[in-house]
Amino acid sequence: MDTVQLLAFDRAHLWHPYASTINPPPVNPVASARGTRITLADGTELIDALSSWWCMCHGHNHPRIVEAINAQLEKFAQVMFAGFTHEPAVRLARLLLESTPAGMEQVFFADSGSVAVECAAKMAIQYQLAAGRSTRQVLASVRGGYHGDTAGAMALSDPDGMHQMFRGILARHHFAPQPVTPFGGNWDPGDFQPMEELLDRHGNEIAAVILEPVFQGANAMRFYHPQYLRELRRACDERGILLIFDEVATGFGRLGKFFAAEFAGVSPDIMCVGKGLTGGAITLAAVAATGKVAETISSGSPGKFMHGPTFMANPLACAAGCASLELFREYNWQGRVRAIESQLKRELAGLRNLPNVRDTRVLGAVGVVELARTPEPEAVQRVVKETGVWLRPFGPWLYTMPPFITEPDEITRIVQAMAKAAALRS
Repeated sequence: MDTVQLLAFDRAHLWHPYASTINPPPVNPVASARGTRITLADGTELIDALSSWWCMCHGHNHPRIVEAINAQLEKFAQVMFAGFTHEPAVRLARLLLESTPAGMEQVFFADSGSVAVECAAKMAIQYQLAAGRSTRQVLASVRGGYHGDTAGAMALSDPDGMHQMFRGILARHHFAPQPVTPFGGNWDPGDFQPMEELLDRHGNEIAAVILEPVFQGANAMRFYHPQYLRELRRACDERGILLIFDEVATGFGRLGKFFAAEFAGVSPDIMCVGKGLTGGAITLAAVAATGKVAETISSGSPGKFMHGPTFMANPLACAAGCASLELFREYNWQGRVRAIESQLKRELAGLRNLPNVRDTRVLGAVGVVELARTPEPEAVQRVVKETGVWLRPFGPWLYTMPPFITEPDEITRIVQAMAKAAALRS
């Protein structure tokens, strides 16, 4: 199939993420990807400024990860995880638990970040039932959050965010205002008061609080003060409420710490991870839980956690995950993230004077430009072709989350492309 035929079939029959089939956005046919670059069918090279939706922390097609997948493929590609186990799953769980915050003892593998969130919510409900607190059937969160696009995950995301049209099928949970004190700002003790009051009012209904630690992603693109997490840990402990950290986007070094929980020095009861778990090579997620959570669920009725994905602990994905976590131990990713952070802070600051720019903010390998007007996809596509940098604004946010191996000259090109996109007229 040549490129013309490929694009014609795609336009007629493939439904892309967040896209219309009547007026589909432009797409780029990919021939290959390696390191920081995506090569299109016509030979054009694009710097991947987004780590392909934040997951390619080590870059595309890392040879160690490819080698691990191929080696596992020669043995077996898939077995059900009910009644079987295998070396890649055991090794990955061990590597993961060696890296998670203190207290994590059990790993439950899932298919994707959204499914991990669904599993975490079910764990929290089942924990409270097993503990004899049957009235605790809902969760709490903060506005501005995003936890995924499956129904349970949507219900835990900002109710006034991108999923509000689906309210009719979503469970009702409790939401406090989003944290106000910015990361690096002076902590305002009043910032936590609305959540404290919510937990006082509805504590006997709430099984757990879930939130993205420090960085609210797709629904807000903002960083908040770690003290909020410390206050939340205290408040949950006082009321017998579990604390869930959604580290799908924040984990594996993206913000400069291996997990964002480290900024606050607290541990959750349940933690969701994904994206960078396999270095972005293949879909896999996991839910880590404390021994207390696992033992309580296993001691209650029906004596087992009620979830079981078909592709749970897929051997190919687990092999990729082992290679990814081993890579973190072998190169100075912290130094690379610090260098990216420093350069983004320095170079994005110059965009604040553009008429369409409301704010710029940076933490770790995340750079955000908040726009007054969002440019049309076709206009952004022209910038992509002109600059050789892959960008995709999300709502009013133009952002970059580059692979950690991105070089300084590439960061400069990314910022220049962001400046050009920010200057577009909507």
